[in-house]
Amino acid sequence: MLRLLAPLALSLVAASPAMAEGYYSAVPATAPAKASIVTRSTVWKCADGACTAAKAGSRDAIMCELLVREVGPVSRFAAAGTDFDAAALEKCNARAKG
Repeated sequence: MLRLLAPLALSLVAASPAMAEGYYSAVPATAPAKASIVTRSTVWKCADGACTAAKAGSRDAIMCELLVREVGPVSRFAAAGTDFDAAALEKCNARAKG
Protein backbone atom coordinates (compact mmCIF):
# COMPACT_ATOMS: atom_id res chain seq x y z
CA MET A 1 0.00 0.00 0.00
CA LEU A 2 2.84 2.37 0.83
CA ARG A 3 4.29 1.83 -2.65
CA LEU A 4 1.02 3.00 -4.15
CA LEU A 5 0.71 6.10 -2.00
CA ALA A 6 4.31 7.33 -2.26
CA PRO A 7 4.09 8.44 -5.93
CA LEU A 8 0.77 10.15 -5.22
CA ALA A 9 2.26 12.06 -2.28
CA LEU A 10 5.23 13.15 -4.39
CA SER A 11 2.98 14.39 -7.18
CA LEU A 12 1.00 16.50 -4.69
CA VAL A 13 4.16 18.05 -3.29
CA ALA A 14 5.40 18.83 -6.79
CA ALA A 15 2.08 20.41 -7.78
CA SER A 16 1.84 22.71 -4.76
CA PRO A 17 4.20 25.50 -5.94
CA ALA A 18 2.47 25.73 -9.31
CA MET A 19 -0.94 26.00 -7.71
CA ALA A 20 0.30 28.65 -5.28
CA GLU A 21 1.43 30.90 -8.14
CA GLY A 22 -2.16 31.59 -9.08
CA TYR A 23 -3.70 32.09 -5.63
CA TYR A 24 -4.54 35.68 -6.59
CA SER A 25 -5.83 36.60 -10.03
CA ALA A 26 -6.95 39.95 -11.35
CA VAL A 27 -8.06 41.55 -14.59
CA PRO A 28 -6.94 45.18 -14.77
CA ALA A 29 -9.28 47.57 -16.60
CA THR A 30 -6.33 48.47 -18.84
CA ALA A 31 -3.51 46.04 -19.61
CA PRO A 32 -0.42 46.73 -17.49
CA ALA A 33 2.64 48.06 -19.30
CA LYS A 34 4.93 45.69 -17.38
CA ALA A 35 4.90 41.88 -17.41
CA SER A 36 6.04 41.75 -13.79
CA ILE A 37 4.92 43.97 -10.90
CA VAL A 38 6.10 43.88 -7.28
CA THR A 39 3.82 44.94 -4.42
CA ARG A 40 5.64 44.79 -1.08
CA SER A 41 7.20 41.32 -1.36
CA THR A 42 4.70 39.81 -3.81
CA VAL A 43 5.59 39.36 -7.48
CA TRP A 44 2.65 39.62 -9.88
CA LYS A 45 2.99 38.15 -13.36
CA CYS A 46 0.84 39.83 -16.00
CA ALA A 47 0.05 38.49 -19.46
CA ASP A 48 -2.89 38.56 -21.86
CA GLY A 49 -4.70 41.19 -19.79
CA ALA A 50 -4.61 39.26 -16.50
CA CYS A 51 -2.28 39.23 -13.49
CA THR A 52 -1.58 36.41 -11.04
CA ALA A 53 0.45 36.03 -7.85
CA ALA A 54 1.23 33.46 -5.19
CA LYS A 55 -0.43 33.62 -1.79
CA ALA A 56 1.00 36.31 0.47
CA GLY A 57 0.83 37.06 4.17
CA SER A 58 -1.56 40.00 3.81
CA ARG A 59 -5.35 39.82 3.77
CA ASP A 60 -6.93 39.38 0.34
CA ALA A 61 -8.44 42.89 0.39
CA ILE A 62 -5.01 44.40 1.09
CA MET A 63 -3.50 42.45 -1.81
CA CYS A 64 -6.16 43.85 -4.12
CA GLU A 65 -5.53 47.40 -2.90
CA LEU A 66 -1.77 47.03 -3.37
CA LEU A 67 -2.26 45.84 -6.93
CA VAL A 68 -4.65 48.62 -7.97
CA ARG A 69 -2.16 51.20 -6.68
CA GLU A 70 0.21 49.88 -9.35
CA VAL A 71 -2.06 48.99 -12.27
CA GLY A 72 -5.20 51.07 -11.71
CA PRO A 73 -8.74 49.75 -11.30
CA VAL A 74 -9.48 46.07 -11.84
CA SER A 75 -12.62 44.59 -13.35
CA ARG A 76 -12.09 41.30 -11.49
CA PHE A 77 -10.11 40.15 -8.46
CA ALA A 78 -10.12 36.65 -7.02
CA ALA A 79 -8.36 34.93 -4.15
CA ALA A 80 -8.20 31.13 -3.96
CA GLY A 81 -10.60 30.96 -6.91
CA THR A 82 -13.30 33.08 -5.24
CA ASP A 83 -14.17 36.36 -6.96
CA PHE A 84 -14.61 39.52 -4.94
CA ASP A 85 -18.23 40.67 -4.89
CA ALA A 86 -19.20 44.08 -6.31
CA ALA A 87 -18.88 45.88 -2.96
CA ALA A 88 -15.41 44.46 -2.22
CA LEU A 89 -14.25 45.25 -5.75
CA GLU A 90 -15.53 48.83 -5.48
CA LYS A 91 -13.74 49.30 -2.15
CA CYS A 92 -10.54 47.89 -3.63
CA ASN A 93 -10.73 50.10 -6.73
CA ALA A 94 -11.17 53.18 -4.53
CA ARG A 95 -7.47 52.74 -3.65
CA ALA A 96 -6.35 53.07 -7.28
CA LYS A 97 -4.19 56.06 -8.10
CA GLY A 98 -6.31 58.77 -9.66
